[in-house]
Amino acid sequence: MIGILGGMGTQAGLDFCNKLAILNRGKIDQEYPLFLLYNKSNIPGRPESIGVQTSNISNKSSNKISKIKYNKVLKSLLHGCKLLEKNKCKFIVIPCNTAHYWFDDLQKKINISIINMPKEVFKFTKNKCKKNSKIGLLATEGTLKTGVYHNFFNKDYNLIHPSHALQKKSVNKAIKLVKMGNVKAAAQTIKPAINSLLKMKCKKIILGCTELPIAIFAFKSFKNVKSSKIFLDPNLILANSAMNEHNR
Repeated sequence: MIGILGGMGTQAGLDFCNKLAILNRGKIDQEYPLFLLYNKSNIPGRPESIGVQTSNISNKSSNKISKIKYNKVLKSLLHGCKLLEKNKCKFIVIPCNTAHYWFDDLQKKINISIINMPKEVFKFTKNKCKKNSKIGLLATEGTLKTGVYHNFFNKDYNLIHPSHALQKKSVNKAIKLVKMGNVKAAAQTIKPAINSLLKMKCKKIILGCTELPIAIFAFKSFKNVKSSKIFLDPNLILANSAMNEHNR
């Protein structure tokens, strides 16, 4: 059984489950994949828990606050993974890119494997793009800051992300709109950031926040998602990887 730690956000976790089911559609109920979704929506905000502004406090105090915030998220993620482990899941997936900042510490504390989403996206990209290609990355500021994608991509690809202004006005806002349920507005809001990456000759664009595929593909068929020549959907890639692991 596949363990899914969701709730980051809820729509993203459901999007992953939907893609997992569609990719492995059965003719009868019993042929669909077994999975357990823990929609743990009370996990502290991941981007907000990565670093703090230090203008009014010492670096020592800043590091202490950052560590406290880091550990709060880690503790909550660990609680979710432990529940899935106790319920006999074979392995765990986390359909949240930013949460992978906690991946190493989390994996050390549980006895079943966690599939690393950014790593799976990297492996998929290697089969699709030539080395040293420009790859666009749309993600939360937390994902960009912690380098969860750069750690895998930097040796082989040139990762490009939008300007600071577009990050604020287009990417961050689109993510927030999806979380609020306003998908139609999110679809319009993310367009300037996408266009900027295309103008910079990016061969592919990673939708590195699991809210973004919802914004971009919400009003298109699943066939459009699978056949996209531009976008790399981590939720879709992770769903494929999860089923491959499940069938081993």
